[in-house]
Amino acid sequence: MMRHSSTHAAPVHAPAEKRAAPRAGGLVAAIAKSRETTLFIVLLLLIAGTALARPQFLNLQNLRDVLLNVSIISLLTAGMTVVILMRHIDLSVGSTVGVSAYAVGSLYVAFPHMPVLVALGAGLAIGLVAGGINALLVAVGRVPSLVATLSTLYIFRGADYAWVHGGQINATSLPDAFSRLATGVAFGIPTLALIAAAVLIALGAYLKHFRGGREHYAIGSNPEAARLAGVNVERRVMSGFLLSGAIAGFAGALWLARFGTVDASTAKGIELQVVAAAVVGSVAITGGVGTILGATLGALVLGVISIALVVLHVSPFWEQAIEGALIVAAIAADTLLARSVAKRMMRKRDHG
Repeated sequence: MMRHSSTHAAPVHAPAEKRAAPRAGGLVAAIAKSRETTLFIVLLLLIAGTALARPQFLNLQNLRDVLLNVSIISLLTAGMTVVILMRHIDLSVGSTVGVSAYAVGSLYVAFPHMPVLVALGAGLAIGLVAGGINALLVAVGRVPSLVATLSTLYIFRGADYAWVHGGQINATSLPDAFSRLATGVAFGIPTLALIAAAVLIALGAYLKHFRGGREHYAIGSNPEAARLAGVNVERRVMSGFLLSGAIAGFAGALWLARFGTVDASTAKGIELQVVAAAVVGSVAITGGVGTILGATLGALVLGVISIALVVLHVSPFWEQAIEGALIVAAIAADTLLARSVAKRMMRKRDHG
């Protein structure tokens, strides 16, 4: 009789424990998914509301402008996301874009028949150098990323001003093949948007499916635990800043193709838009939470707001005010969500 009782008790208790774990994991997964779904709904509501107020908003030219404008911002936001996931920030991306754009333009002035791939590679290389400087300061020099990248923001911009010395690169200096990166269309979609989408998909896959990508999340969640688990934190932080710099340099070359004319003030202040897009896209500033999809949706939301305000003839001041309000709302939502999840987990542990 005793033997029958003990063998019956074990199977009943074991499934209960197995069911509890997936439920907790399912809760976190549902929350992560709902944040991106919420952003997508907000995006649709913005488009629908603007279209109701101004039916001419829904035309191919506005759609093309949104895609072209958001393509570069979304690239920079993706690079920023990798850094923010590790509890760091890269404020030098705007200056890196400016230096890269002018450098690639100068190469075309000196070598008019330079292949497009070489031009894009040159922008990428310049970005890698800038990212390498940030990586050394933060990972090796132990300088807080906010201080380090704020310093390099001014250093890179100052070097750009000294180099440009009041000059500029004009669209007439660029070959048609390079300009078609922004003016060309494939399958009805601007070529620039397709290039950005390819980079975003690749980066999203890296963060989700590769060990190196998952280590970025581990560092952001708990750096000491990640170190104890065998993660080389310094090396991964360096790779994050190198990746952010490389993407910024690549985006600088695309910026040149998009706008044609560049000077020392190119992309000045764009780093604030990038941080705003990342935060609005549910990338937690405290690290460990966020996706490339969410960051891209954040960039799209801000891009649609920008175009909508122009169509609605609203003062540009409101764009900055709305961006600021969205950042506050996103951070507040992150805080409330974190507290809610913590309370739920404590209740489950107490009941267990």
